[in-house]
Amino acid sequence: MGTGVSVVWFKRDLRLADHAALTAASAAGTVLPLVIVEPEYWRLPDVSHRQYAFLAGCIEDLAAAIAAAGGRLLVCVGPAIEVLEALRRRLGGFALWSHEETGNRWTHARDRAVRRWARAQGVAWTELRQFGVIRGPALDRDRWAAHWDRMMAAPWLPQPRGIAWAALPEGLAAGGVPAAAALGIAPDGLRHGQAPGRAAALETLGSFLASRGEDYTRAMSSPVSGEAACSRLSPYLAYGCVSIREAAQAAWRRQREVPAASRWGAALRSFIARLHWHCHFIQKLEAEPEAEWRPFARIYEGMRPPADPARLAAWAEGRTGYPFIDAAMRYLAAHGWINFRMRAMLMSFASHDLFLPWQESGLVLARLFTDYEPGIHWPQCQMQSGETGINTVRVYSPVKQGFDQDPAGRFIRLHVPELAAVAGALVHEPWRLDAAERARLCPEYPARIVIHEEAARAAKAALFARRQLAEAQREADAVQRRHGSRRGRARQQRDTRSRAAPGQLVLDLDGVAVAPDVETMKVTRTGLGDGVGVTKRRP
Repeated sequence: MGTGVSVVWFKRDLRLADHAALTAASAAGTVLPLVIVEPEYWRLPDVSHRQYAFLAGCIEDLAAAIAAAGGRLLVCVGPAIEVLEALRRRLGGFALWSHEETGNRWTHARDRAVRRWARAQGVAWTELRQFGVIRGPALDRDRWAAHWDRMMAAPWLPQPRGIAWAALPEGLAAGGVPAAAALGIAPDGLRHGQAPGRAAALETLGSFLASRGEDYTRAMSSPVSGEAACSRLSPYLAYGCVSIREAAQAAWRRQREVPAASRWGAALRSFIARLHWHCHFIQKLEAEPEAEWRPFARIYEGMRPPADPARLAAWAEGRTGYPFIDAAMRYLAAHGWINFRMRAMLMSFASHDLFLPWQESGLVLARLFTDYEPGIHWPQCQMQSGETGINTVRVYSPVKQGFDQDPAGRFIRLHVPELAAVAGALVHEPWRLDAAERARLCPEYPARIVIHEEAARAAKAALFARRQLAEAQREADAVQRRHGSRRGRARQQRDTRSRAAPGQLVLDLDGVAVAPDVETMKVTRTGLGDGVGVTKRRP
């Protein structure tokens, strides 16, 4: 065992169990646990108060866990390199340990700068995997799924015992987590957020596997039933309160307890598949960081004009005139979470009905998601917008989604109170009210911002004008080689331009494998299929 100080830099891995960096550092010498709060990060356009509040609660929970184990967490505020350099001067050198992070463009640049600093100062920085994501030349897409299976099945790492905690360096205050106001982070309207920290994460995982998850497969699509039936683990995985291996192994244990043909069996298979796809999507951003701002298929660059500010604001504030869209957006603003089907519908509406660039509408959703995970979020924004080149383009009907997922209109009336007095099915289509009824029942609710059928037809035409070009077909093949799923040889042989691999609709952990109730553009060797390329498919 070494005698030097090992600084463990906790980032989005705020736990002590199944923490590879902490386990390795504790075997190498004394451990100094460190969290760096970086004010510049919290001024970025894709982050928000709700995310900081959740993160702060998780850091406080981590500090309490370290204190219970006999140590003290060092929380520093400032640029990472300045904090690390101050530590180096006081400690006279140390080894730096952390997990690999696949974050946004800012954290990617920050880590590259830290790596250069570490080399220049002779600081050994060891980064270890926490997801089934492979960095650098070791990535082999053909063997990626097998690697994920092996990593998830590997022995889970218990919290190290008897850690030799280092004393906090003199001159560095062991202050707590700064208040959001001190960093200039303004409240954002969250009213019903999930509790942060590991205890809440374990309770959430346990209740899902014990009772809530039985109807997962059937109930995940509706925002009403999905609130309880979905796992709700996504923020805890995003901030590392539990590891993805911990969740996978708990699900496998539960799977051995239930009949494979039961509702529980189906639910657990679906949940485990989503854990796999969680890493599959983060791998895309790890391999191609430009995916945060450039489409995988470059032929779509510039297809959508800069966002119309009025349209973007109406969508972001739930004022589109489409009740189910507006209810979903307002629910998300109040809760910081919504189920997958609604996330996909919201992005579809922004991208196709309003023809907004996903880079701008994606920022709105990123700020609203407490569970914002860049590696999942940005590839999904691209996919729902039809700009990956390899996925079937899906245009959700906002009216049909409302009838399917909220047939009685209770969700709409609860979250769009302007429509509370509208009875029956007309709550889904208030534009069918005559002028007098509308003035009496819902005078404050706006008219439709667009006509869905017309806007969808125009969006599809613009997409296919590019998608059927020979250059687009070549790009699709290249994107598939870089990022596509390899599960199933028959699937590999399908036309990549019309591919919709099961699970690739997943925007969060609670996604669905297929979307049978949307308008789907069909691609054939000769171009459009079925007239304007719309096939109405029912469950």
